[in-house]
Amino acid sequence: MALRKFIIERDIPAAGSLDREQLRGAAAKSNGVFCANSAPTSNGSRALSPPTRRSASNLAKDEAIIKQHAEISGFPATKITEVRKMIDPTTEHGD
Repeated sequence: MALRKFIIERDIPAAGSLDREQLRGAAAKSNGVFCANSAPTSNGSRALSPPTRRSASNLAKDEAIIKQHAEISGFPATKITEVRKMIDPTTEHGD
């Protein structure tokens, strides 16, 4: 089964003011949901925490898995966008 990449935006009012231990706790909770449900996804490969929103990129078989994770973990999935094409420094070199 091929995994697709999604960008998930989560409105979390205090996201930017969480300290290192709080961020670790949130990451542990999120990882625990993935492990407990054997969801065919990868935890966010990169997460950003501006003041009131957290954005992450996740791999998943479909959007429903991301919504399920949001519901179980308690971290809202305010907006989910599938990444269909990527451009980065390696793009110029082709496949």
